[in-house]
Amino acid sequence: MSTALLIRLMSVLAVVLLVSSPAAAIDGNEMFADPVKEDRAREIGRQLRCMVCQNQSIFDSNSGLAKDLRVLVRTRMEEGETDTEILAYISDRYGDYVLLEPRFSARNAVLWAAPVLALGLGLIGAAFYLRGRRKPLAATDLTDDERAAARKLLQEGRS
Repeated sequence: MSTALLIRLMSVLAVVLLVSSPAAAIDGNEMFADPVKEDRAREIGRQLRCMVCQNQSIFDSNSGLAKDLRVLVRTRMEEGETDTEILAYISDRYGDYVLLEPRFSARNAVLWAAPVLALGLGLIGAAFYLRGRRKPLAATDLTDDERAAARKLLQEGRS
C-alpha cells in the first residue's frame, strides 16, 4: 500500500471519528458544580426517555423538552428528593413511557405478558399441528367395484 493512499485513509478515518463523536447535550450552566451531585443527576437522567427523540435519554438529547426535564431533575434534587421520588414525580406527570425501563404495573401487565402468551400459544399450536401430522391415515378397504374402477383408470393412464 502506498504512503499517499495510507495518508488518505487515515485522513478519512480521522474526519469520520470527529464527525461521529457524540455532541454534548448539556450546556455548562445547567450542571452541578459538585461532581457527586452531577453524577447522581446524570444517573437519574439516563433512566428518563426524551419524549421528542424517544429512544434517547434526556442527557443524550438536545431537545428543549429534554433540557426542561434535566433542569427539573436538578431542581427536585436541590429540594432534597430521592431518586425514586424524582422518577415517580416525572412518571406521574408524563406517564410510564418517559421511563426507559418501564415499571411493571396493572396498566401495562398485558404488554409484559403478551410475548410470553404469544410464545405459549405458538408452541401449543405447533404441538397440535405436529401431533396431527404423525397420526397415520386410517386404511380404508375398497369395495370390489372401486378396485375395478381404479385398475381401469390406471390402465387407461398407461396406454
